Amino acid sequence: MLDSEMFEEIVNNLKEINAKLDRVIAKMEQRDDQISKKTQIMADSLDVMTLLSLPDHLRTTATTLFEIGPATADEIANMTNKERAVESNYLNQLVRMEHVTKYREGRKVYFHINESLRKK
Repeated sequence: MLDSEMFEEIVNNLKEINAKLDRVIAKMEQRDDQISKKTQIMADSLDVMTLLSLPDHLRTTATTLFEIGPATADEIANMTNKERAVESNYLNQLVRMEHVTKYREGRKVYFHINESLRKK
């Protein structure tokens, strides 16, 4: 009797482990799909001619903003290793050029790529 009870417990434990592994695999596949879609959107959506027409410093800022999505000047500065005030100036230049739009959430100002930098 002990052997059959122990065998049954082992089988139940293995079923639980299998179910957990199935959930982990499903989550990993879902994440891989999201990453693949994001990469494809990034590759397809930048308007290269608009980016090439920008000066190097603005192109770097715009590209960084596109890569990380809506962000503050501080977040962009951390990625580009420039001062926050410099990136803020560049982002506001891009806003005036209508390549970037900005919005406020509480005390933070966020910038995001406008449709003019997306492929037509």
